[in-house]
Amino acid sequence: MIKIIRADLTNTHHADALVFLLNAYALDPMGGGKELSDFTKDNLASEILKRTDTTVILAFDDDKPAGLINCIEGFSTFKCKPLINIHDVYIDEDHRGKGLATQLLQAAEDLAIEKGCCKVTLEVLEGNEPAKIAYLKFGFDGYELDPKMGKAMFWEKTL
Repeated sequence: MIKIIRADLTNTHHADALVFLLNAYALDPMGGGKELSDFTKDNLASEILKRTDTTVILAFDDDKPAGLINCIEGFSTFKCKPLINIHDVYIDEDHRGKGLATQLLQAAEDLAIEKGCCKVTLEVLEGNEPAKIAYLKFGFDGYELDPKMGKAMFWEKTL
């Protein structure tokens, strides 16, 4: 039986599930194919606990971790309202294709509505067709202010 919850990272089972699922995501080609560092594994839950803007949503199949979404609150200056950025989405291989992504996305949207957010954002790799299909089906689309200027691109500078 699938259960979707907002993680309580003071609960060892939830904290362990977060690290287990995020490490599985990191090992996946869509997560870069490299295991999380020992530092990240050892400190992720405690560092997230220090933040007031981050919510971890977990899916369990009975007691087994099945999926996660990490949500980070931001702020839209144009709308003068908060927003939720879905930073990570991962579904365990055994649970893919069963609608779990939709349930997790709905939980993230519910969180955004509770917080009075104006939108929910996320990034997706161009080659991640299954995720793109799930996101489009849920109502996400590429972001653009003016079609003549094109869709927004996600860039980074590693520090």
